[in-house]
Formats: sequence, C-alpha cells, structure tokens
Amino acid sequence: MTSPLPSPATPSPAVRWTPRLWGTLLVLCAAMFLDALDVSMVGVALPSIASDLGLSTSTLQWVVSGYILGYGGLLLLGGRTADLLGRRQVFLVALGVFALASLLGGLVDSGPLLIASRFIKGLSAAFTAPAGLSIITTTFPEGPLRNRALSIYTTCAATGFSMGLVLSGLLTEASWRLTMLLPAPIALVALVVGLKLLPRSAREQGHSGYDIPGAVLGTASMLLLVFTVVQAPEAGWTSVRTLLSFLAVAVLLTVFVRVERRSPGPLIRLGVLRSGSQIRAQLGAMAFFGSYVGFQFLATMYMQNLLDWSALHTALAFLPAGALVALSSTRVGSVVDRFGTPRLIVTGFAFMVVGYALFLRVDLDPVYAAVILPSMLLIGAACALVFPSLNIQATNGVADHEQGMVSGLLNTSVQVGGAIFLAVVTAVVTAGAPADPTPQAVLDSYRPGLMVVTGVAALGLLITLPGLRTRRTRGSVLVARSTVEEANAERVPVRD
Repeated sequence: MTSPLPSPATPSPAVRWTPRLWGTLLVLCAAMFLDALDVSMVGVALPSIASDLGLSTSTLQWVVSGYILGYGGLLLLGGRTADLLGRRQVFLVALGVFALASLLGGLVDSGPLLIASRFIKGLSAAFTAPAGLSIITTTFPEGPLRNRALSIYTTCAATGFSMGLVLSGLLTEASWRLTMLLPAPIALVALVVGLKLLPRSAREQGHSGYDIPGAVLGTASMLLLVFTVVQAPEAGWTSVRTLLSFLAVAVLLTVFVRVERRSPGPLIRLGVLRSGSQIRAQLGAMAFFGSYVGFQFLATMYMQNLLDWSALHTALAFLPAGALVALSSTRVGSVVDRFGTPRLIVTGFAFMVVGYALFLRVDLDPVYAAVILPSMLLIGAACALVFPSLNIQATNGVADHEQGMVSGLLNTSVQVGGAIFLAVVTAVVTAGAPADPTPQAVLDSYRPGLMVVTGVAALGLLITLPGLRTRRTRGSVLVARSTVEEANAERVPVRD
C-alpha cells in the first residue's frame, strides 16, 4: 500500500514587489555579486602581485586557495549560524568583515598578510552566502515570487563571476591593488543600505542548544578536504601526505555523521538528504560549478598562453556567456514556473556538454565566431538555466528554520565541487605536460583536461535525469487524484 501524497501547501499570502522589497533583494544580490567577483577577479592580477611582492609560485597559489579554503570550509557552520543567531545579524556582521578584509588586502605589502586577508574574506563570504540565500527564501513565499527572486539573485553571482574577468583586466593595467580594494566601497554601501532595509529575523526559538561537536567536526572535515584537494596536484595525488589527509577526512566525516545522528540540534539534519530531489540538487551543483571552473581555467590558459591574447581580450571572449546570463535574469523565474526545475536543469546540462565538446575543436588559429563563440553561448545558456534552478530545487519544501542549513549545504557543494574538479583537471593537464613544449604539444596536453570537463558535465546530466521521471510520475498521480475528486464532486445524491 502506498502512502498518500502530501496535500498541496497552503498558498502564501500575496507579496507585492514594493521598493523596499526590491531594495532588500538588491542588497543581497550585491553581496553575492561580490563573492563571485572576488573569486574570478584575482586570477588576472596574480602575475602583477607576484612581481610586486616577490612571491614564489607556490606562495602565490595561496592568494587564490586561501579564499577558497575559508569559503568552502566554513559554509556549513555559516548556514546553521544564520538559523540560530538570526539571518539579518549574521549577514550584516559578515558583510562588514568582508569590507574591512578587502580594504586590508589592498593596502598590505607582504604575501602572508595578503593571504590572511583573502582567508578572512572567504570566511566572511561563508556566512553572507547562506544567510543571504535564506533571507530570500524566508522573505519570498515558495512559488513564482521566490523563483523570480532566486533567478535574479543567482544571476548576480554568475554575472559577478563573468564581470570579474573584465574588471580585473582593466584594473590591473593601473594596479593590482585596485582589484583588492574595489569590493570594499561596494560592501560598505550594501551594509549601510542593508541596516535600513533588511527584515529583522528572530533567532530560532526552541532549538536544542548549539551542536558544538558537530560544528567542530564539520568545519574541520571541510577545511581539511579543501586543503587536501588544493594541495594534491603539487604534493602528488598518490603521495603519503595526500593519502593520509584523505583518510583523515574520511574519519572526520564518519564521526561527524555519527554525532549528527545523535545530536538533538544537529548542524545538518541528515533527514534532509533522504529526498532524491535534494540529493540531485547537491550533486548537480558540484558537477555544474566543478566543470565550469575547470573549463574557465583551461580556456584562459589556452587564450593567454597559446594565442597570446591579453587579459582584457580573454575577458571579452568570455563576455557573451556572462551577457546571456545577465539578460535572462528576470525571465528564468517564469520559465521555472512553466516547466519546473528538473527539465531546466537537464536541458542546461545538455547545453554544457555540447558547449564543452565543441570547444575541443580549437586550434592555434581559431576563428572566434565559428569556433569559440558557439561554446560560450551554449555555456551561458546553461548557466542561466542550471544555477537558478538548482537553488530553487534545493530550497523548495524546506522549513524556514532550516533554510540557512540547506543554503550552507548547497554553497558547500558548489565550492567543494569547484575545488575538487579543478584539482583533477590540473592534475590531468600536468601529467600530460610535453617534454618539448611546442604550442601544438601544449594544446594537445590541454585536450584530456577538456575531456574531463566534458565528462563531469555529462555526469551532472546523468545524475539529474531521474528528476524528469520523478516529476512525470508525481504529475500522473496528481492528475489521477484530481480526476477522481472531480468525479466524486459531480455525483448527484439519490433521494428515496
């Protein structure tokens, strides 16, 4: 006997798009824009940073890795903290720290201080990202309003990531310090406006205390996982240090799961992951961002190292993808309302697979419009469809008091996926590095990495495909039930 399907949720009261509501959304979008901007903007500035501060290559990588370590390692804690201490409070405090760390990063004159400022920025982003997402999901009722808000919000992230390349190319021409300082005034303005507009959020009432062991274990396992993956290409994937680190991660995660099962107020309620829809959203997020970060890394290396394009030229080559995402921001919500998240996610992943596969055609003398542009347009369309849909699917049906937790989990999946698959792509390319580095030989060494990127996107497609079948099955049952109810309602009672 099958259990009855849950009845539809009671419709939420209507929410009008007032100027205050728009202002709230823009503040949250500004923070997400800055998080994404900071990830991509520093890449082009690295050579100038190394020259000015006298950093070695091994030290220089930590300018990027320090941010990823703080961001990816503390997202689980950031999400749950927002639920327990109040989303507005956590968001504003973390945004203030982000602004100060940005200012520090632009003024330092040593590598260790720069890396420390980057770690602090990543740490603060680990609190603003889940807090901001959960403010949206608790302010806008589930359905068309939330879908529209989330599509705009996630588009700001994709736009920030794309614009970071262009802005860094322009700013680095003057000074690399400007790339570090730029987020500071934007964050301060968002902080001041947020103090006036963000809705006040109460702390979670009736919770069973703070899960200190879970917080320590969860944070430690994520920090160690990200650290191990970032260091693996340099230390060697089969080195004793790497293998022992992965073993330690496995032990920490095992103990973490056991603690969470017994905790009355867990950092992550494991029951959330019993939902197939939730699991597909989390794994899809890992494949989506992991494949894109790997592609951007290889495409940037190809354009700058082999084609001798400038940083700005390279950024403009990526611009069509970002422009497509930005232009579609206000329309994706209505598309989700009509077709549902599973269809859009699958369609987007299919676009990604084709886009990456087409990029394999590149040579040393490409015609941009015929070879590179089609890939960029397909990847831009994929980002416009997949990223908002994953956020909507992950947060739908989740109680308000757990929105921060789920938001932190989704952002963790994004960051860990990016770190893992970028490290894998880097290792594959490094392993195939030619002894005689002619341009053609170097290009040939990039192709296995591009194949890995395409494979990761294909894996994402396979993971999310079952969502179509689940949606069709649920729809068929609901239609059947509706038909029976209508037939019963139309029966005329027989009188004696």
